Amino acid sequence: MEYVTLNTGHAMPLIGIGTWKMDDHEAERSVRAALDLGYRLIDTATLYGNERGVGRAVRGSDILREDIFVTTKLWPTDFFSPQQAFDASLERLGLDYVDLYLVHWPIPMMPKSVWFAMEKLFASKRARSIGVSNYGIGDLERLLAYATVVPAVNQVRFSPFDYAEEALKSCASRGIALQAYSPLTRGSRLHDTAVTEIADRHGKTPAQVLLRWCIEHGVSAIPKSSDSARMRENIDIFGFELSPEEVATLDALDERLVPGRLSIARKRD
Repeated sequence: MEYVTLNTGHAMPLIGIGTWKMDDHEAERSVRAALDLGYRLIDTATLYGNERGVGRAVRGSDILREDIFVTTKLWPTDFFSPQQAFDASLERLGLDYVDLYLVHWPIPMMPKSVWFAMEKLFASKRARSIGVSNYGIGDLERLLAYATVVPAVNQVRFSPFDYAEEALKSCASRGIALQAYSPLTRGSRLHDTAVTEIADRHGKTPAQVLLRWCIEHGVSAIPKSSDSARMRENIDIFGFELSPEEVATLDALDERLVPGRLSIARKRD
């Protein structure tokens, strides 16, 4: 497993498992399987409704808690009570702390008190790192105008077909790690000719190429899967590298309409 060091000094795995659209039972089963396969990053959220299942899998594992990186998120309906929302997430997870707590979605005129509450959770060490999700460059600039703690992570939709290069550079310049959800395009572009040609060249699958592309950019990826074979495939991306030419070929697949703007999915995976 390879890691990226966050601005808090904590190490976050470069590959993890997402749990969106899983109920508690499926999340528990999938996370148990993922941990057995070597995954150490587990992503959930209040919105997903499966924190209990994720927590059972983490607590039931023989792996030391400090070796598992657990992320959950604050949904906008809880913006006026972030402390209580966090406490409720911890209770559902059955954990003493989370490794990363994210503001799940930016909304216009988000009260400054939301981020200040996040900073207090960080200071308490019950959230080892704090960050945001689905934030564009403008969203980050507005937050950083008053934040005293810089977000450690910005989790966004990210793949060669949704390559927000300027946003990646902007986050990097501020010491913010980018994390990719939907790195496999929900399966919609796995048969793209450029991707399959690179996959064939390396003897890898298109999914492995897309995930490796994220790694080449220093971006942590959290593909969602409940299938053990696919989970095994998705984590097997550290034994090969893409050439600079191959990375450039994949970069050029970007289909976003507005250069430099983060593309935000209204539906998550």
